[in-house]
Amino acid sequence: MDWNHYRFRSLWLLPAPPAAVYTALERAEDYPRWWPQVRSVTRLDAETGVITIRSALPYGLTSTVRETRRDPAAGVLEVTLSGDIDGWARWTVLPGGPGTLARYDQEVHVRKPLLRLLAVPGRPLFRLNHRLMMRAGRRGLLRHLRTV
Repeated sequence: MDWNHYRFRSLWLLPAPPAAVYTALERAEDYPRWWPQVRSVTRLDAETGVITIRSALPYGLTSTVRETRRDPAAGVLEVTLSGDIDGWARWTVLPGGPGTLARYDQEVHVRKPLLRLLAVPGRPLFRLNHRLMMRAGRRGLLRHLRTV
């Protein structure tokens, strides 16, 4: 088993139209306004930026993010990541009940040396840290959608 390889999936049910959710998620530069763990997003060009995240544990992760797919008709936003974590992440936004289902899938390898060193004993904490970050992101997006 590669202890530095992670797959994540989060499902967010949101009481907002899919188009509004998609619009909010495609504006990554606005994430720090509503997602507390996204500390900064700096656009480098139309398809590339640098993101820094930090959740409950005392470490930050910085990666270059490059858009690989933006398909509003299919509700898909997909990026590749390189830096402290390498891999990909994808939002899929679909109608869900009276609102929207936003599905987040991510597959990454940790490259940050300290986290690689702590891979085995830290893995449960790293996964919990991710869950906490995603829970806070959903709450922040709910508040944000009420204001737009």
